[in-house]
Amino acid sequence: MPKIAAIPSGKFRKVFEKAGFKCVRTEGDHFIYTKPGITRPVVIPNWPEVPVFVIKNNLRSANISREEYFDLLKKL
Repeated sequence: MPKIAAIPSGKFRKVFEKAGFKCVRTEGDHFIYTKPGITRPVVIPNWPEVPVFVIKNNLRSANISREEYFDLLKKL
């Protein structure tokens, strides 16, 4: 399994859109994504690179496993 690395925010947002999340609003430079069945919204900053700790926290909030994340990343 590869290491989770920082990626551009546009690519990270596409991963969540592939997983069925919808962008419901933006607040400043942050995009807020939700999906039915997920209790907390996922907040993705619009930065040049999304840090690893933000990626891991958002995957945990969205109930997306590492394997599922890398599968979604390959499909982009």
